Amino acid sequence: MSVLLDITLPRSLDLLLEQAARERPERLEAWVFEDEAARRGAERALAELGIAARIRSAYKPLLHAWLEGELALPAGWRRLLITVAPAVLQRLKVEAYPLAALLGEGELGFETDAALAPTEARVSVDGRPPLAVFVPMDQRLAPQAWRRSWRASQLIEDAALAGCDYRAAYEAAMAAVAGHHWGETEPYFEQLRIEVEIGGIERALPYGEELISTREALHEDSYFAVLEWFQRRAGRPQGDRTLRPGQIIPDIRAATGRTRVRVVLGAPAAQTQPSDPLLVDDLATQDSPLSPEAVAAWLAPLQGERFGCLSHQGRPVTGLHRRGAKPGIVISAGQHANESSGVVGALRATQILQQQDQAHYALVALENPDGAALHQALIRSNPRHMHHAARYTALGDDLEARGGAASPALGEKAARQQAIARTGAGLHFSLHGYPAHEWTRPFAGYLPPGFEDWALPRGFFLILRRHPGRDGRVFLEALSAGLAQDPALAALNARQQRLWRAHWVDADTAPLLLNGIPCLIQDDSRSTVPFTLITEFPDETVYGEAFVLAQRTQMRTVLLGAELYWQGLLGEARAEPAA
Repeated sequence: MSVLLDITLPRSLDLLLEQAARERPERLEAWVFEDEAARRGAERALAELGIAARIRSAYKPLLHAWLEGELALPAGWRRLLITVAPAVLQRLKVEAYPLAALLGEGELGFETDAALAPTEARVSVDGRPPLAVFVPMDQRLAPQAWRRSWRASQLIEDAALAGCDYRAAYEAAMAAVAGHHWGETEPYFEQLRIEVEIGGIERALPYGEELISTREALHEDSYFAVLEWFQRRAGRPQGDRTLRPGQIIPDIRAATGRTRVRVVLGAPAAQTQPSDPLLVDDLATQDSPLSPEAVAAWLAPLQGERFGCLSHQGRPVTGLHRRGAKPGIVISAGQHANESSGVVGALRATQILQQQDQAHYALVALENPDGAALHQALIRSNPRHMHHAARYTALGDDLEARGGAASPALGEKAARQQAIARTGAGLHFSLHGYPAHEWTRPFAGYLPPGFEDWALPRGFFLILRRHPGRDGRVFLEALSAGLAQDPALAALNARQQRLWRAHWVDADTAPLLLNGIPCLIQDDSRSTVPFTLITEFPDETVYGEAFVLAQRTQMRTVLLGAELYWQGLLGEARAEPAA
């Protein structure tokens, strides 16, 4: 193990108290990345010094103005209007999310005023005098801590809070990465751990799966910022998914005292195989992500020929091939290992296909077991965080971006390629998910660069990739009609799309809506399979009934889609004789 950084930092609230004790302003306002209880405690401590203080959240201050009672809604109100500068309309519409769902029956609207600064917002109710809300941010639109203080009526300070521990923790970790001497051969490391113990906000909201979490946001910023730094260093474009730097693991945990930041290089811990993986009696009731060991246990009784490969960290990537007279299909899941409902859905669909003698299919239920093992470790301490560190492989790349069948470096992707070759598949079901609550990257400008369209959940949707000259519209119409028969899915989609439209500027450019399910059709020849159907369920961080709905929808998509394909709705499909 090599330690690149190990420091402690004072909490922002402690800095505020120390500075106020020295300067003794009569009045103070501040914005920090701390929860309401900690901020109110600091206000009481300042009051004991004779200082009238109001300390607000620097993270999502527009939403917190409502959550913390600064924005009063009179009885019978009809419309709440938020006015912002034109340049930050999208940023602040998302900043206010999910306010439209929390307000009740009234309407939420937005308008722009070029006279406003980017950090200013006005909130008015039914034309009443507006409440001014300060939204502290830097030139990149990243939220930042702020301090204002007065003596009598004289403003003596109005500036970013120097030494903010939230920003300092992030910047210190990034500086440690940038200052290390890295080699030129990929991967540069086995594991790079960014361990932060810090205060902050962790607040579940009374709507869906929504959560305000500054620690989750710090995980997201740390992971992707380090990945992007290595992409730039290697001369790759931002968003490149082929670079293999190694496994980047931010581990952000709650603390009550000083903030601690460690950056450590090391190797994966030795694998331990549980003797008895926790299993339910029926996968239909599985309400949480499966471990790699549990996936193996569910695969064991399924009939068919086994094939596969090993992951980078030595875990099996197991495929199952069952021959039949119908045209071949491939079912895969777990490519992005924090998108976990597809794994259960794929296994459930295969259990049912096992009862159909003529069905011809290959299954790779968990394509990225190293990522899944990391996901299991991370959700033990933060179960409601997205944990995108578990998205890609242990090498740091996206296995789908790896080369074709002749590439010597397929790694985990070899199982998918074998499945396609074995079946001659005309249709590949690639089961995915995305965040079930808001996804932010504060220090990258709030919205996650390259993933802006995934920042807010908008229901379950489908992406059909087809070779040029193919169609697929009739197939999607029939498939979406069948899926929409599930009232729980229909309600989820209606609810999430309504809220997404309220908080997204470009909502009028939404994908084709078929039977309440958004559908995208794309020409794409990267795969040798003529049609690839990608599912996208907002499943990251969901448990209980929400997870059961997610995995049930994944299963139903495979079963309904396979039947429609075998009926010929994707064009002529040539049956292969059973071996």
